[in-house]
Amino acid sequence: MILYYTGTGNSAYVAKKIGEKIEDEVLDLFERIRNHDYSEIHSDKPLIFVYPTYGWQMPRILADWIRKTKFTGEKKAYFVATCGSSKGDTDKNLQKLCKDMGFEYRGCAGVQMPENYIAMFPVPDEEIAKKIIIVAGRTILRIVKAIKNDKYLELGKVPLADKICSTVVNKAFYAFIVKAKKFYSKDTCISCGKCEKVCPLSNVTLVDGKPKWGKDCTHCMACICKCPTEAIEYGKASQGKPRYQCPM
Repeated sequence: MILYYTGTGNSAYVAKKIGEKIEDEVLDLFERIRNHDYSEIHSDKPLIFVYPTYGWQMPRILADWIRKTKFTGEKKAYFVATCGSSKGDTDKNLQKLCKDMGFEYRGCAGVQMPENYIAMFPVPDEEIAKKIIIVAGRTILRIVKAIKNDKYLELGKVPLADKICSTVVNKAFYAFIVKAKKFYSKDTCISCGKCEKVCPLSNVTLVDGKPKWGKDCTHCMACICKCPTEAIEYGKASQGKPRYQCPM
């Protein structure tokens, strides 16, 4: 079973491609995470978790959900992390997660996809994004081959910079960066409520027809990137940047 969490579509795309190739069920975890649904999940095939990297690690909201959910059946667990550049050094954290859950850790592979973290980095336009995704297809095929052949997903040599990003920088990222206070809506807001609907933590609510952000934010960028009128900004960081949703 392929289980995925996604903000702007990259991980959904990768999960569905893997599902097509290995002919397995694909489960979107959005509603389960949003609704605090920890009901039992059973799979007779290996578990394959697909997710975006947040601060060079698995998103905390996904790790917390996994820990609270009961899994039955197959215990082999593969991890596939989508990232703009590097997925960081995730091996130690994922091994601990698997030990705590009674899973057999089968490795973690990274798939470079178009950058979507509009709060800090440049975001590609649709044409460039499609080219990046096409290249990513080769990585996806290698992952599929390994899973089909019951092979371990090799992490490869991890640079020192990645180790620092996944530890020191990750902690600083959540402590100082992952906050919603810079989000605001412009006059082009049409009160459609899309931002409210796409937030995995129900952190956005409409007040007098305009979005208001609470304190429970994970910086998935779904609200800002899925706004149909591009009425949402993140301080000055997002101004002038294209909004990103996986175009394929």
